[in-house]
Amino acid sequence: LSPRLPSMASLIVVTEYDATGSASEEEEEMNAPGDEGVGNGREPRAKLNLSGRKLSLQERSQPARSPGNGDGANERFIYPSLPYSPVTSPHSSPRLPRRPTVESNRVSITGLQDCVQLNQYKLKDEIGKGSYGVVKLAYNEDDNTYYAMKVLSKKKLMRQAGFPRRPPPRGAKAASEGCVQPKGPIEQVYQEIAILKKLDHPNVVKLVEVLDDPSEDHLYMGNCSTRGVPVMEIPTLKPLSEDQARFYFQDLIKGIEYLHYQKIIHRDIKPSNLLVGEDGHIKIADFGVSNEFKGADALLTNTVGTPAFMAPETLSETRKIFSGKALDVWAMGITLYCFVFGQCPFMDERILSLHNKIKTQTLEFPDQ
Repeated sequence: LSPRLPSMASLIVVTEYDATGSASEEEEEMNAPGDEGVGNGREPRAKLNLSGRKLSLQERSQPARSPGNGDGANERFIYPSLPYSPVTSPHSSPRLPRRPTVESNRVSITGLQDCVQLNQYKLKDEIGKGSYGVVKLAYNEDDNTYYAMKVLSKKKLMRQAGFPRRPPPRGAKAASEGCVQPKGPIEQVYQEIAILKKLDHPNVVKLVEVLDDPSEDHLYMGNCSTRGVPVMEIPTLKPLSEDQARFYFQDLIKGIEYLHYQKIIHRDIKPSNLLVGEDGHIKIADFGVSNEFKGADALLTNTVGTPAFMAPETLSETRKIFSGKALDVWAMGITLYCFVFGQCPFMDERILSLHNKIKTQTLEFPDQ
């Protein structure tokens, strides 16, 4: 029997604000030292001390300043009560509410001459491969739109899971707080669905529909309207220009910042998991090995993802627990290197040699 998760679609409404306005009140005069608040009938102004260090989303419990507050008009403001900072959103204000994910438990499949008809979708060419399945281009006849449809075999996932894991012995200590325990393949798929249903960001793929018929082997995940094309294939002799790399990397930063704020570690950031949407912006895709966490960071113990993008600490023989956020940041750095140079900085056909290079080899930049 396939495990089932309860329906947990969420609706998030976000309003964006313009941070380019000027201050409503200007300082008219500077008080001489020792004369602050004397003879003017007003309370002395509190002197504003700003630190040059930028705080992360998790460090800010309240916004540092409201947008439009004069001399900070060009700075980036954080809104902890919103899913992501509206000032950095590439979309205009106001945003529309996220359409809840549709969940269908009945699937009608018809083989046509040039494609497969799946309910209202026509499945066409294969456009990629995820952690545990293939991705096909799907045309929705109802809204005349193309989607990226992830196709997974539940039987294969169950076989990959192997025998059921033995429960821990009675009286065994619980896992330390914050540590994320590994999941089986079928659990990861339903976890990916649960994660995607929560997300709503311009630089993260949106899960539009899940088709999961108990009588059918395959599970289908329809992701948001996208051309389904990775930002680039590696290795390549034609890397991105500096302007292109900067543009796409900014999108990646915004998407990862949002995911970490939502307490999600992606764990498989690489160019093939960054799809270019119809708006020309990157959408982070494939959450098949992602982790949710509590607290300030995920404390991970297992190694997953693509070997060439793994951080050195995950390959250490002595370090058993490592930061989840740091893994994503390392993979972002490897991805930027790929953008600019068209290849990974550490490469080897033998996996153990590759691990050794990641841990010990000095980073080199090719001559251009």
